[in-house]
Amino acid sequence: MKRTVALVTLGCARNDVDSEELAGRLASDGWLLVDDPAEAEIAVINTCGFIESAKKDSIDAMLQADTLKANGITKKVVAVGCMAERYGKELASALPEADGILGFDDYQDISARLSSILSGYAHEPHVPQDRRALLPIAPVERAAVRDEKYSAAMGAGGAVMRKRLDSAPWAPLKIASGCDRRCSFCAIPYFRGSFVSRRPTEIITEAKWLADNGVSEIFLVSENTTSYGKDLGDIRLMEKILPDLSAIDGIERIRLSYLQPAEMRPTLIQAMIESEKVVPYFDLSFQHASEKITRAMRRFGDTEKFLHLISQIRVLSPEAGIRSNFIVGFPGESESDYQMLADFLSEAKLDAIGIFGYSDEDNTEALALENKIPEHEIKARVDSLSSLADSLVSERAASRIGSTVKILIESEESQEGRAAHQGPEVDGSTTIEGGNFRIGQWVTGEVIDSLGADLIARAL
Repeated sequence: MKRTVALVTLGCARNDVDSEELAGRLASDGWLLVDDPAEAEIAVINTCGFIESAKKDSIDAMLQADTLKANGITKKVVAVGCMAERYGKELASALPEADGILGFDDYQDISARLSSILSGYAHEPHVPQDRRALLPIAPVERAAVRDEKYSAAMGAGGAVMRKRLDSAPWAPLKIASGCDRRCSFCAIPYFRGSFVSRRPTEIITEAKWLADNGVSEIFLVSENTTSYGKDLGDIRLMEKILPDLSAIDGIERIRLSYLQPAEMRPTLIQAMIESEKVVPYFDLSFQHASEKITRAMRRFGDTEKFLHLISQIRVLSPEAGIRSNFIVGFPGESESDYQMLADFLSEAKLDAIGIFGYSDEDNTEALALENKIPEHEIKARVDSLSSLADSLVSERAASRIGSTVKILIESEESQEGRAAHQGPEVDGSTTIEGGNFRIGQWVTGEVIDSLGADLIARAL
């Protein structure tokens, strides 16, 4: 009888890819993957360790999975992912309900690790370390020492080691791992490591595999997409592979995620707007608009520079979708800094806005900063700015009434899908009024109404 395993994924699209890579390795080694953890001998929780709320969700998921052991089918619960990597032994001590805490280095041998845990052997959790120290400081020197753990999606002979865990018509495609930036509020480089690009051949091979498996929109994901290729000796490599991705039969739409404003270059903007099948969708990580705060965050830019970048994009593509996230209540944020951010949002006219309250994170520079904002004040600022953001996003969506959009249908029941300016899961959606279309079908429609960030369209 095959061993049964269920994968529960939390967090971002990069975690989705990691789970499908783990699923591919397990399936190739004879495991039977099931959707419901209650029907699996072992439940694997792919955790998120980015912010406090995400960590709490991860712990809750592990505790919920642990209760399944009482049904007689689920025998073990194992944590993988960013939170498991970030805390290791500390998490194991705090969460005895987990039967195993596996780090990124365990992924290559995931089948053996799970088999051992299922057999009753105790797995010694790793001691977390600064993964930035595992590769040379100079990006161009990393290509020579890349090993298989940085291209886990490729198996022997260049085969794609990945198994789809859903049947959605879109899928994330990881183009790189890690980050070289040193934002003072972010611990991702500490536990994800330095930036390493995947080879173009690997990316194109996996994109073709996704197309053969029913995907018509690919979402290029990484911790910093604008850095792609720098460790391979060509910072403009993204501009060069977009035409190759566009040439793949079956792929109708290509979307880029997480673009650093300070690294945006005219050639990349032009390539994103002019390349066939690449949508003018700009996921720009602004984080704040006050130069004082962005400098304290170890980032670059201010209201003037960010508005100039937005205007550059919209001169070339007036209908381009632009989204961003912002941190409110960063240490030292004054009322004038906060107002500067509010004024920026009012001018920027973004399509989607994420507002997050600052929280201290382990292994970050901001943890030791003075002038911390009281929690109640952070909450008040988050609530106020979120209300403004909702209003501004609604106005931006309403301005699209009368325009023509191309929609990828993702729900037959609600006739709901996404237009080019709407990213998966985090942005708004578009509903076809009176439609009868199938999942995965492409529909051209005229926008006739809006509700918040969402659009209502009539099929043409």
